[in-house]
Amino acid sequence: MINRYFQTEQAAIEELETKKDEIVRQQEELQEEHGGEEGLLEEVTNDSGKITKANVNDRIKAIKNDATFADELKVLKAYLKLIEQEAEISKQIKVLTQFLDNYVLTKYGDITEDEIKTLVVDDKWMPTLRQAIASEMDRISQRLAQRIQELAERYDTPLPQLTSKVEGLTSKVEGHLQKMGMVW
Repeated sequence: MINRYFQTEQAAIEELETKKDEIVRQQEELQEEHGGEEGLLEEVTNDSGKITKANVNDRIKAIKNDATFADELKVLKAYLKLIEQEAEISKQIKVLTQFLDNYVLTKYGDITEDEIKTLVVDDKWMPTLRQAIASEMDRISQRLAQRIQELAERYDTPLPQLTSKVEGLTSKVEGHLQKMGMVW
């Protein structure tokens, strides 16, 4: 239903999720670059390896007037900004998702029988059937190609060549048998 009636709303949510993923990636980069022992983020990392907003704020308050911690302060402020951006985007995603859920619930009450048939048949069953048919055709094509390869290998040598080889080997065997004294 969302794909048919609420594509723009879903696209907005997906765009925000992409932005959130990028922010999380930037946080991870900062943690990798400045985390660990002797890293600038070591003081704000808790026992479980997480960096919380409260820890960052506390550390900023503790070092903001000390010039010897200028580099750490810069990294902490950058990380705090990323935490705040992530929280804001998460909030927006939650609100948009709630709106989308409400739109869908409202639409359920207004949907006609023909729209239901279209949703179920055209949007749900047909793509599933197409995918299943394509998958089966691929499987059959692969099996057919494999079988053709087997047959090509089996019949690679022509019959006259095999016959002459058999005749040559037969005469060799007969020669060996005659040397052994066998007569027939």
